[in-house]
Amino acid sequence: MSTIEKVQEDVAVEEQIGINNEIVLYNDDVNTLDHVIETLIRVCKHSDLQAEQCAILVHYKGQCTVKTGSFDELKPQCTQLLEAGLSAEII
Repeated sequence: MSTIEKVQEDVAVEEQIGINNEIVLYNDDVNTLDHVIETLIRVCKHSDLQAEQCAILVHYKGQCTVKTGSFDELKPQCTQLLEAGLSAEII
């Protein structure tokens, strides 16, 4: 493997590592499905269907990954979810 190929491979791996963060939304006994759906549409830019599916998964499975990306990209979105009263974290 040439030096150029090795550098390209290292950069590709670093780029993949950088986007391996997820916002995980957790179920709670406080928020309505409508509130969760509306918040996912507003904050995460989900379509109506995508937001509804995520909300249902959270309700029945206890959690759902609602967004993936770099930490810097996800942090403000996770903060907005928390400010809306939802339970979420970046993993």
